[in-house]
Amino acid sequence: MSLTALFKQKTVFSLEVFPPKKDSPNDAILPTLKRLQSLQPDFISVTLGAGGTNHCDGTVAVADLIQNQLNIPAVSHVPGLYQSKDQVLALLDRLDQIHVKNILALRGDRIPGKEPVGDFNHANELVKFVHEQRPDFSIASACYPNCHTEAADFVDDISHLKEKVAAGADHLISQLFFDNQAFYDFKEKTEIAGINVPIEAGIMPCTNKNQIERITQISGVPIPKKFAAIMDRYQDSKEAMLDAGIAFAVDQIIDLVSQGVDGIHLYTMNKSKIAKRIWEETESVFAASNLAKQKANQN
Repeated sequence: MSLTALFKQKTVFSLEVFPPKKDSPNDAILPTLKRLQSLQPDFISVTLGAGGTNHCDGTVAVADLIQNQLNIPAVSHVPGLYQSKDQVLALLDRLDQIHVKNILALRGDRIPGKEPVGDFNHANELVKFVHEQRPDFSIASACYPNCHTEAADFVDDISHLKEKVAAGADHLISQLFFDNQAFYDFKEKTEIAGINVPIEAGIMPCTNKNQIERITQISGVPIPKKFAAIMDRYQDSKEAMLDAGIAFAVDQIIDLVSQGVDGIHLYTMNKSKIAKRIWEETESVFAASNLAKQKANQN
């Protein structure tokens, strides 16, 4: 079954991990992956690591572990900005050899001082290329509930998103957000624009103030008053900030699932204990949602 087909049957629950650092063996992540396996995710995506690095070896190796040792569908991030068409095809061939047929096609982060290759300046160009050259691959792409930082406005952003879907993106995974209303407003905009592929909500549990400030600075995602109050109250207590950050993520997920979200994509930051706590608090909510979907499909 394709990953896209899963969305018709259930509320999808997926995870994101990143490869070990270059000076660490790729299988160093295996204990973390095995702990995440107990959460029974529908798939696990693998990033290219921090800073938009073009080093793909670790990504392929970790995707191999997920797909072939853990028997969980793996989704490999594929960036376009700093890769040529030939490099992308070579990466897809490597993924095909390990039976990974799902990718997340991205433009990729700009690296200061490094000139893009020029073959893929926008994600829709990469999506179109993969869709045409490797039609047997399933392609996910990214979306931005708080609007992409480089877009002129939401009209511009949604227009580019529609181009990605028209080019062949099967489903979308959102950037992290802390205000569910922003996601609901974004969903309404996509529906008006005629974008009808499944959209997973990207949730990142933020458990320390420095992490949150760094992430919001990079992503441009605003911090709502509710979460700002949590940081102000608990920033000096590691344990309290951990519990509050997890509780906030759980609250987001329960609300999203109750409102019929297509899926939740949890940005784990390779912290399996935090991911496990969140899953334990929300597993019953997913189960109830899945049962409701099954009944609806039977009618």
